[in-house]
Amino acid sequence: MRILVATDSIGAMSSLQAGEVIASGWESAAEVSILPIGDAGAGFTTAYADLAGIELSTRVTDAGIVTTGDETGIALVQVVGSDSGTGIPYEESSRPVGDAIAAALADDPQQVLVDLAGLLVHDAGAGMLAALGAVADRPLDRGVAGLSGLRHLDLAPVRALLAKTELVGVVPVAQLDRPLLGLRGITSRAGREASVEPELMLSTDRTLQTFAQLAAVTQVDAPGAGACGGLGFAVLALGGRLTAGPAIAFSSPKAQKGLQSVDLVVTGCSVYDFASRGGGVVTAAADAAAGALSPCIVIAGEVVVGSREMRTMGIEAAYAVRESVRDDPRGDVSIDELTATARRVARSWTW
Repeated sequence: MRILVATDSIGAMSSLQAGEVIASGWESAAEVSILPIGDAGAGFTTAYADLAGIELSTRVTDAGIVTTGDETGIALVQVVGSDSGTGIPYEESSRPVGDAIAAALADDPQQVLVDLAGLLVHDAGAGMLAALGAVADRPLDRGVAGLSGLRHLDLAPVRALLAKTELVGVVPVAQLDRPLLGLRGITSRAGREASVEPELMLSTDRTLQTFAQLAAVTQVDAPGAGACGGLGFAVLALGGRLTAGPAIAFSSPKAQKGLQSVDLVVTGCSVYDFASRGGGVVTAAADAAAGALSPCIVIAGEVVVGSREMRTMGIEAAYAVRESVRDDPRGDVSIDELTATARRVARSWTW
């Protein structure tokens, strides 16, 4: 029996740690492969480092926590800010992301992978571009508020800096098709959440539209341009591409080998509910299992979804470590609890 374990982080355990615990449930009864996997802003950086054998380095700056790592030809970057919330962060800048990318470019990598989901910004990546050398007649690193009145923007210095490097923006799966502007754009979404006055939302959207048209008019309406406060647009404007963490993991040689003649795919998450559907990792694992014509099951800290609904998501069965008794399930479980659950599940899924 061949099993592929591709789980998201569970509780305080990383993807690799949770995968190893779940795999132990089958012990010697099966051939088990473990695939570290994570979504942007929720475990991707650690999972990719474990998958690629990269040693991460973390430092604290005024902007937040900067995590970097590199292997031959590939640099990994993530900046996580201390602020979170809703609404439109008018003065928050994405410059820290650009600073981290610029530092990574000093080693002339062939590819830079950037987790874009760590900062709460709304500047369509203007600050990131400023840190990389963009020139404009208005300050680019003072948030969307500073872009008002912009008339001139030159990205040539940035494109020259990235001439030999592929820029890859890693965004949450749910944001891969998010637009930048309009009724489904980032200003409309954030503004309605915070009950912002319509006139202010319209003026903010126009400011972003002017900036985007000056930066790269062909990418203004591109799917994913609105990902992560518009950072997706900045990556696309520089000729880069957007992807999701699970897509990177499942395209790896380790995943392809693990899916060959696989009999069962086991995935997991902290909370498996109908609203989030377990997140991008669970969705990607279900899709991979369907492609391999094998069943996919979920082991989660808490399960808050019915069997009928989960089967519409491509999940054969879901098993909870703990019964959900709170209105706010969090899926905080221990290694011992997950180990016991994995052993119980393995008895039903061994042949």
